[in-house]
Order: sequence, then structure tokens, then C-alpha cells
Amino acid sequence: MLSRIDLRDRDLTTRELLAVVPRAEVDVAAALRTVEPILADVRARGEEALREYGERFDGISPESLRVPAAEIEAALETLDPAVRAGLEEAITRVRAFHVATVPPPVSVELAPGATVSQKWIPVARVGLYVPGGLAVYPSSVVMNVVAAQAAGVEAIAVTSPPQREFGGSVHPTILAACALLGVHEVYAVGGAQAIGMLAYGAAANDGGALCEPVDVITGPGNVYVAAAKRAVNGVVGIDSEAGPTEIAIVADDSADADFVAADLLSQAEHDPMAGSVLITDDEDLAERVEQALLRRAEATKHVGRTKEALTGVQSAVILTGSLEQSIQVADAYGAEHLEIHTRDASEVAGRIRNAGAIFVGAHSPVPLGDYLAGSNHVLPTGGTARFASGLNVTSFLKAVSVIEYDADALASVGEKVIALANAEDLPAHGEAIAARLERD
Repeated sequence: MLSRIDLRDRDLTTRELLAVVPRAEVDVAAALRTVEPILADVRARGEEALREYGERFDGISPESLRVPAAEIEAALETLDPAVRAGLEEAITRVRAFHVATVPPPVSVELAPGATVSQKWIPVARVGLYVPGGLAVYPSSVVMNVVAAQAAGVEAIAVTSPPQREFGGSVHPTILAACALLGVHEVYAVGGAQAIGMLAYGAAANDGGALCEPVDVITGPGNVYVAAAKRAVNGVVGIDSEAGPTEIAIVADDSADADFVAADLLSQAEHDPMAGSVLITDDEDLAERVEQALLRRAEATKHVGRTKEALTGVQSAVILTGSLEQSIQVADAYGAEHLEIHTRDASEVAGRIRNAGAIFVGAHSPVPLGDYLAGSNHVLPTGGTARFASGLNVTSFLKAVSVIEYDADALASVGEKVIALANAEDLPAHGEAIAARLERD
């Protein structure tokens, strides 16, 4: 099912590796041309435009775009108890980890009377997009909302596409997750129009405010959502332009082929464009994984999209000449999710530079991180792990410097500031300092 890329006799540079690792083909730039008029229309016409696009793209427009609070609470009452228990455990673990990772304030006395501090201030309002396509993602609600709450964000708005099956409302499992988290501002709006609503706010048809603008937008979505997030980046902050999900597995001859196959399959069921990549220096393991993958794929529920993902250009077995080369390939690929199935897996994981999240050993599969590990599952895709981090509390925090010098501390460096200001031909800068030195 998986194509083969054989690198065993090739010594490739980073540039060459970047050219050969498999990638999904996503044209965000083309989608941008489609979404820009939608964003402008939502900005200008608010609820009226949102309803028109809901009818066009989702086939329905609910009576109320904002889901009534009573409906959100009712969804929790009817939630499957097993699902509720899973969500509650996920919330507990994700919250414990994220609260622990809030950065502390720092204050440094650089000289007597000269103090520079850094404090972290949460943004006031966050918008979370929850997709509503091939799957239902209450786990995304948990990951985004808990991280924002741990950071200290006070106002959180959630938006998700209207579902015809539920009378144009948001999927009840999404609503139940919101109820568990104490979020009662939820909108049945999807697609690029939802991103426009969050970024610019939207007037209601009655002349009031349907939705106030947010400061940061987070959450995954299709290519049109990604394009819309690109378009509004700068008006608001965004977490990332999430692309198709992906997994890479670095494995040697000690790996359990069935475990590896199961994990490759688990990502492939997300989306026909999902990437599943095995990186190994053992050809026999590759053969056994392929056999296990064929067997599992035939038996899986979503066999159609799973096979499409596994046979796509974004999925492959990459054969390497050594574990060292496997690590080099993994760093070039920069996987959203990277599993390590090798001897001394912890040591190998410590040598990885580029990955959204690293799952160490046979008993730390990606689905654990998707739900209950305690880490965040909103991670950089498409190789952006080379420079980007996954969603975390700092996604919702601003680092602000606070400078406090007394007269003596300023006097001790005043002439040096004046010299630097004059060197940059900004004499008024120096004069602002001199005014104080003369007064003292």
C-alpha cells in the first residue's frame, strides 16, 4: 500500500532530503482567493452573510446562530456516560500539564535602582474553530479551551459548522464538551465565514452584536479555514495554518510490526490526505509492517479514506542505511506526530530536533496524545515543526517587559545612551536623556 523511498545508498543534504520526503499537496494560496471575498462580506454584512454562506456550504441555517445555553447544558445531560468519563479524564490531565507550564514572571536588577521585568499577560478573548467534517472532535475543544483557560483567558467563543442531522445546531458531543468546560458562547457557523466572524465580529440582523471580535483564533480546519486564518493573521493572532494530519515512525528491527501498522493506520483514517510515513533501516520490518497494514486496512471501518491516504503521495516507507540516517530523515520531515520504536527509544528521542510531539516507545502511541496523555494535540503540520511549536499556554499569552530605573540608575548610563543615540543620528533621543541628567 505504501510507496517506497530507498535512501540506503544515498548521502543527501538537508535540501535534498526536504525534496524527497513525502508531502500532501495543499494549495492554500488558491483557497485564499476563494475566501477573501467571503471574509469581506462577513465583515460588511455580519449575520446576514453568515446565514447565506451557511445555506450555501452547509445546506442549513439554524434558527439561532448562537446556540442557546440551555441546549448546551442539555447536550451534557444526554452524553454517553463513557464518553463523559473520557472527556473528564482528558480535561483533568490536560489541565494539570498546561497549568504547570505557565511561564513565571521574571525580574532582574541589572544595577542598583535599575530593574527590568517580564510578565505574561493573557489575551482577553479567544475564538476556537472546531471542524465538523468527516469526524467529530470534542477532543479539540478540550485541547484548545483548557490551554486558554490555563493561560488565564477570560472569554472564549467556540464555533463549529451547523449539522443538518441536528437541525442546524452544533454536534451535541461538541456542545457537551463545551458544557464540561464552562463555555457557553457557541456558534453554529463553519468554514471561512466563521473565521471572519471571529476576526472582525459580526452584527446581528436586529442591529445588535451577534459576536464580538476575538484577539486570537485557534483550531484546525480544511484548506479554506487555513486560508481564512492566513488572511486574518495580523488582524488577530492565529495558532497555525493546520494542514492534513501526519505521523512518522522511526523504527529499527526491534519494533513490533503490528504496533507500527496500527499506528500508521490510526492517522490514515482521519482524512484521505493524511500522511503515514515509516522510516526504518530494516527492510524486513518494512515488509512485515506492510503485511500487517494490508490486513488491518481491510478490516477498518473507514476503509475507503484510509486506503486513499495510505496510497497517496503523502505516505511512504523510507528505507535508510542506518539509525543515524533515520534520525536525519525524521528531522527533515518534521512530523506533526513522531513515534520512536527503537532500542533505547528515550535516547533516540533526545536526538530529534524537529517534531510537533515525540511519542517514545511501544506504549506511547499517538492516539494516547490525541486524547488522554495530557499533552496538547494541536501540533504543527507540513514540516513547520522545523520552526513552530504546538499549541500551548504561551499561544494565549503576551510577554510584556516592564522597565523601572531611578534617577541614579539612569545617570549611571545616561551618557552612553546619548552616545548611541547620536551614532544613530537620533539626537532627540539623547536630548530626552539629557533633560533628566541636567535636572538632577
